[in-house]
Amino acid sequence: MANIKSAKKRIRQTAKRTERNRQYISGARTYIKRTKNLIAEGKLDEAEATARKAYSTLDKAVRKGIIHRGNASRRKGRLMAALAEARQA
Repeated sequence: MANIKSAKKRIRQTAKRTERNRQYISGARTYIKRTKNLIAEGKLDEAEATARKAYSTLDKAVRKGIIHRGNASRRKGRLMAALAEARQA
């Protein structure tokens, strides 16, 4: 455990930041998971709507510096590839 006052403050700040960041990451994961489940069920129109929400959440996380833009791009690309594959099948 930290003894110095500034180190204790940093621990508090990190905990707050981690909690706030977790909300964005968790939300993005939830929308991605929902989209994949809808694709598996064959509900492609609903899946596309959910994918848009996933896009929005990932972009917001990038703007806030929570995840790297390449990471978000990769996730969005994989999601859209799965949607496109389902549309062709």
